[in-house]
Amino acid sequence: MSHSISLLARIVASLAIAAGCAISSAEEPKFESQIRPILREYCLDCHGATETHEGSLDLRLVRLMVQGGDSGPALVAGNPDASLILQRIESDDMPPGTLKVSEEKKKLLRAWIESGAPTNRPEPETIGPGIPLTDAERAYWAYRPVAKPSTEIQIDGDRIRNGIDQVLAQAMPQGLRFSPDAPREALVRRVFLDLIGLPPSDEQFQHWMQLAESNWYEQLVDSLLQSPHYGERWARHWLDAVGYADSDGATLADAERPWAWRYRDYVIASLNQDKPIDRFILEQLAGDELAGPKQGDWTPTQIELLTATGFLRMTADGTASGDNSQEARNKTIADTLQVIGSTLLGSSLNCAQCHDHRYDPLSHEDYFALRAVLAPALDPVAWKTPSERLVSLITQAEVELSSKIEMEAQAISAQRATKEAEFIKNALDKELMKFEEPLRTMLRSAYESPVDKRTEEQKMLLDKHPSVNISPGVLYQYLPEAAEELKKFDATIAETRAKKPAETFLQALSEPPGHLPVTKLLHRGDLNQPTREISPGKLSVLVDETSNKHFNDDDPSLPTSGRRLAFAKWLTQTDPPNPLFVRAMVNRVWMHHFGKAIVATPGDFGKLGSPPTHPQLLDWLALDWIEHGWSFKHLHRRILLSTAYRQSSNRNPTGGSIDPDNRFYGRRDLQRIDAEVLRDSVLALSGELKPELFGAPIPLQEDEAGQVRLDPAQPRRSLYAKWRRTQPVALLQAFDAPVMGVLCESRPSSTVAPQSLMMMNNEFLLEQSEKIAKRVISQSGASNTGASNSESAPQAASGWQLPTAPASPWRYGTGTLHKETGKVEGFSAFSQQTQGRSHPGVQVPDATTGWVFLTESGGHPGNPAYPAIRRWIAPESGTVEISGSLSHGSQNGDGVIGSVSSKLGQAGSWRIQAGSVSTAVANLAVEAGDAIDLVLECGQQETSDSFTWTVKITLNPMASQPGEPARNSIVFESAIGFRLQQEDTSALGRQIIAAWKHILHRFPADQELAVLSRFVPAQLELLYREPQRLSSGSTPTSQVLTNICHMLLNSNEFLYVD
Repeated sequence: MSHSISLLARIVASLAIAAGCAISSAEEPKFESQIRPILREYCLDCHGATETHEGSLDLRLVRLMVQGGDSGPALVAGNPDASLILQRIESDDMPPGTLKVSEEKKKLLRAWIESGAPTNRPEPETIGPGIPLTDAERAYWAYRPVAKPSTEIQIDGDRIRNGIDQVLAQAMPQGLRFSPDAPREALVRRVFLDLIGLPPSDEQFQHWMQLAESNWYEQLVDSLLQSPHYGERWARHWLDAVGYADSDGATLADAERPWAWRYRDYVIASLNQDKPIDRFILEQLAGDELAGPKQGDWTPTQIELLTATGFLRMTADGTASGDNSQEARNKTIADTLQVIGSTLLGSSLNCAQCHDHRYDPLSHEDYFALRAVLAPALDPVAWKTPSERLVSLITQAEVELSSKIEMEAQAISAQRATKEAEFIKNALDKELMKFEEPLRTMLRSAYESPVDKRTEEQKMLLDKHPSVNISPGVLYQYLPEAAEELKKFDATIAETRAKKPAETFLQALSEPPGHLPVTKLLHRGDLNQPTREISPGKLSVLVDETSNKHFNDDDPSLPTSGRRLAFAKWLTQTDPPNPLFVRAMVNRVWMHHFGKAIVATPGDFGKLGSPPTHPQLLDWLALDWIEHGWSFKHLHRRILLSTAYRQSSNRNPTGGSIDPDNRFYGRRDLQRIDAEVLRDSVLALSGELKPELFGAPIPLQEDEAGQVRLDPAQPRRSLYAKWRRTQPVALLQAFDAPVMGVLCESRPSSTVAPQSLMMMNNEFLLEQSEKIAKRVISQSGASNTGASNSESAPQAASGWQLPTAPASPWRYGTGTLHKETGKVEGFSAFSQQTQGRSHPGVQVPDATTGWVFLTESGGHPGNPAYPAIRRWIAPESGTVEISGSLSHGSQNGDGVIGSVSSKLGQAGSWRIQAGSVSTAVANLAVEAGDAIDLVLECGQQETSDSFTWTVKITLNPMASQPGEPARNSIVFESAIGFRLQQEDTSALGRQIIAAWKHILHRFPADQELAVLSRFVPAQLELLYREPQRLSSGSTPTSQVLTNICHMLLNSNEFLYVD
């Protein structure tokens, strides 16, 4: 009996069986329905599932129990106390281990033996290997043929819009009804996020809110199903189910898969084309068999078919990363079967790898029959590592072009070699002239002799005079000009070779023609214990006992075995449909639309999984899908047009009391948006999102905190992230994106504290909040029309009492720096402020003053008579310390001169060109109202004189009265001071309302406006009082707007779909 069954699995199965274990006095227990499940759970692993039986005891049939084993008969019908099997079970000798048969089941076994150990039907005279299937096992819901609902679908045009609604309504408890449809604004956002994974733009939202046609909703669904972004959104769901990753995994090396992304792009394109599911699966399981052999160049159709087989190359495979053992190969094959079982069959096949499945009719032989299907392509003996499986896409024309280009490069290389030899000869001649004869001739002879032909005397001579050992590596020491000329040759050679067409590859699966390896059943899954040969075949439970369950070993019409193609056709057959496949597929689609599946365990339809909440709905959807040509888009449309989908998520007391968990779909469940949708939505709101489809993955980086993030220079959809197993992207992982092991059957939807911390502190989200704010500012003049719950919001916000910026100690202008006194004379303040610049004239350059202007971090001087001057006015008396850095970037022009000037004269001066210098000044005394000028002059000319000069002035105030303690220092930063100079609060209220509508597609409610009217002035007061709190480049108003944008991104209204 099994030693290894998991505690949880036994407990769950025991509870499931216990419901049928009550002993009825009117009905005696039967072997097939009540006793065999107990034996299968606890005993048959050792006494029936394998070809050899522990103690020679076989418990699969009653007569075999009577026959017994090494210890004699195990069963004496009618006499429980004489039955060895019951003795061993009741004494807890069996099964071995800590988990024992429950008392309830022991009573059931005793009652069965006492009643004569009856069976429902005569037992067969012979029995093959493994555990035979029973009628009850075949009748389990998952294996039954797909059936139409028992009643006709009747549409009433209101709440019963299609068959989905009728099936659900019929199953509802008395008193439960569908909720009203959600408001239009909620439906628009819901369908956008569901079908394309992006929020509607402001223009799109306004369009769908204002569309007057009665079928606006149907138009919305059809429009989004035609969007190219539909394929991106739904490809992510499929990639989860197949275990997509851009790295091999399995070992710590986690080698990258540079071409896996082509399979991802295949999935996107297939979904956008609405490729029928039967064809979609055929291509992924047997694309190479459909493609046929290469004849010349690969055709576009062949490339697509080969790309599809990436489905079978997604699991971890470390055989090219340090572990090419039989165990590693076997693990890759087992994981591939797990993906097939979970995704395409809704079955936990891996449980049958070592023995018959304990709870489901999936035999050990079934497992290896499916493994035999893959064997010609995934042969653990004739194994190919991931790199060996790559398929080159280079064409014959590209090969010929590369050859031609290489010949050109070789010709240039030959010229270089000739030139190099000439240089070396010249250098040698020059060096030898330093030696007298006959030593000169002796050294030349030694040098020119082949290395392997030199005499000992010659070697010693050259060692004694190393300067004569001139080689290409040291030639530059003798003839520097030669090295430069050879570098030009190298550059030309590199440029020439760069013209070669790049060779690209597919990560595909294919099998050699005529390769038909034998598959043997492994006793208990042990590679070292192969037993009998197994033919490729189907799951026995899905095949009638009178039918052939095997596929042909070899299809004579194909150069390959045809096994995978036969398997794919069996999976996708329609007459009758494969019940596991079609139910598994429909269940997954439903799960992604509703946030919960009809079968809550999409990868396990067996007894250890969850039973279906609505089995009739599962079958109705499956048959409707098949009748409409396996169209994914039809299935989406059918679901989205149902009342069940359109419902509001609002709870009502009646529904809450009847169905608190919403098992019967009396309302819509709130769903948190997926990790990728979160990131993509933020990028869309900031205007940063690049909409291009397809291509190589976005590189990974680490931020300052060591968290993995996506390269910010590539703001593409998260679908295109590099999915490396050992480097999950921190933001995506926090919101339940899978760290890919084998596959992701379904994502959890967690609500944990680290998510809040991530939303508040993540660098990406902080940056994007600022960009959203800037976008709102730039578009704040746009119309505020559209649906809202508070149309007066913009007017209300315009009436907020906002504080104004305090008087600034900074001034910006020009004047004259007196060369003798070092003081500024004739300071004239700039009158214009545009585009982050302060300048004197209407435009820059000005006819009189030239290019003079200042920015928060620097600026440009005018002509020699008009330097750029940043003036600071001391608010009180004390001493000043100045720290800062002056930089000039251009190699052109004649540089700039920076000076610090006060009423005492020049305190410091620095001349600089194309460099940087510290501009520190210490202990400069000032009185209240004194000016300190930061003067920047050009040299003789004002060309190329852009500069950066940011300073920090620290004022140490004088004590108010003699003997009083010193007061705290006050810090003034030039960059912050400039930004405060630009401050204008008049538009802030309107901008906040615009941001609210941009992010949440509505105006703030009255209560929210009341909170904002208090929060915004308080925030401005704080930032005016403590400007050091401002982030780089922000003003108080832009910081407040950024903070509100960030707050809205943290709201449940943004993170959840109604």
